[in-house]
Amino acid sequence: MKLEFLNNFADPYMQTAAGRGVFLAGVVLGMVAQGQSKDGNLEGTPLFKQMTFGRMKGRDLKRHLARVPELVKAYDIKYKDIIRKLAAYAGELILQEKSFELGVDGNFAFATGFINAREYFWAIFSKQQTDQITN
Repeated sequence: MKLEFLNNFADPYMQTAAGRGVFLAGVVLGMVAQGQSKDGNLEGTPLFKQMTFGRMKGRDLKRHLARVPELVKAYDIKYKDIIRKLAAYAGELILQEKSFELGVDGNFAFATGFINAREYFWAIFSKQQTDQITN
C-alpha cells in the first residue's frame, strides 16, 4: 500500500490515525458501492442508499465497515482481496483512537474518500500490486 499521499493533506484531522482511517474507510466503501453498481449509477446501489452523508456517527461507520467482507463476497466485487485488506487497515487506524467520533471533520473526510474512491484506490494500489495480490 502506498499511503504517502496522505501526508499532503494539510487538514489536522487527516494527520491523525483515526482521520486517515475514516478517509480510507470512505475509499473502501466507495469501491464497494461501485462494485454493486451494474450500470454505473452509484446513487442506486444498496450501500449508497444506506449512507447518511454528513450525519454519520462513528458507530454507523463501524457498522458499514464491518460488513465489507460480506458485501465483497455477496456482490463478487473485483479486487475483493485488496479491498478487504484496505478495510482491515482502515479499521486498525480507527481503533487507535480512544474516543472515536466522526463529527464534521470525519464526515467530510469520509465523503471525500467515498466520492473519489476509484482515484484514491489506484493511488494506494498500483496495477502491478493488484495483479500480484489477486493472482
